[in-house]
Amino acid sequence: MILKSVALQHFRNYQDVEVEFDRGTNILFGDNAQGKTNLLESIYVSGTSRSHKGSKDAEMIQFGHEEAHIRAVVERNGLDHQIDMHLRQKKGKGIAVDRLPIRRAAELFGMLNVVFFSPEDLNLIKRGPSSRRRFLDMELCQLDKTYLYHLGNYNKSLAQRNELLKNIRFQPELKDTLPIWDMQFVHYGKEIIASRRKFLVQLNEMIHGIHKGISGGKEELVLEYRPDVAEDALEEKLFRNQERDLKFGMTSVGPHRDDLCFLIHNIDIRKFGSQGQQRSCALSLKLSEIELVKESVQDTPVLILDDVLSELDSGRQNFLLNSIHDIQTIITCTGLDDFVKSRFQINKIFKVVNGTVKAENRF
Repeated sequence: MILKSVALQHFRNYQDVEVEFDRGTNILFGDNAQGKTNLLESIYVSGTSRSHKGSKDAEMIQFGHEEAHIRAVVERNGLDHQIDMHLRQKKGKGIAVDRLPIRRAAELFGMLNVVFFSPEDLNLIKRGPSSRRRFLDMELCQLDKTYLYHLGNYNKSLAQRNELLKNIRFQPELKDTLPIWDMQFVHYGKEIIASRRKFLVQLNEMIHGIHKGISGGKEELVLEYRPDVAEDALEEKLFRNQERDLKFGMTSVGPHRDDLCFLIHNIDIRKFGSQGQQRSCALSLKLSEIELVKESVQDTPVLILDDVLSELDSGRQNFLLNSIHDIQTIITCTGLDDFVKSRFQINKIFKVVNGTVKAENRF
């Protein structure tokens, strides 16, 4: 899978720009706040229909404009495909694949698989549970269209149930409608828990050997899925907590409260691990993600490294760079540091300045 080009109009700080990428390693360099991450964000949006930062469509449209456009050209199995994104201030986004409009974002998945690695990911382990749930959802949505459907419906039923819980305080008769939303909530919740459990089994198979390599054979990493409640107990626990939910106006049980635990020799790294161990685990997680995509779609993803190399020590840098030699990679940095030049083949360099991108010849 190769990202051949991206064209932007009125996206973030880009007025009108087109960038053609090399099949190998691409470097985007420039000072901070010039638009490097914005360009990467547009690539992620092209593959998933959503921002890796959780931004709303309107927030990605250039100030003073009503619409933004993204056009990505992707090569898959020797054939070119075009992905068009039309972001609008006051309406839902429009998506087209090969110039044919699609109705659901699920139809987009698999056209462009992206693995995004940023400094925030290095802190995934020590941050709160919502960050780790977001990781699970982002990866599963790229790999499983059914999961995307279930997650969307779960979030809708959760929001509607919470709204109803608040309204019942003022209109007690609405309590009779609660079982309708409970039924949907439980149905989609069970599907999400089952999918996450299966995903963790696959992820553990990948991450074991990778982390052993990063740690020089000294550590064995195990990821433990910690659901708030098991599938077969969700309905009962939801009913048991009904009075509490009514009191506080929010749903207190369900997969929106799940977590993911990182264990080395049965020790919780979030609580007792060093920063170095936490970063090694995060690196193992991203490299495992690459292998999962390869296995699931029988193709390589596009790897995006957003200023992450500067956050890793030389040992972890080397392990990462040695692991991605066969993948199209797009890397951002503030300068063309010596360590980048000397450690791997660079195929194309771009300088980013205030919403402009210019290819440079430095070879």
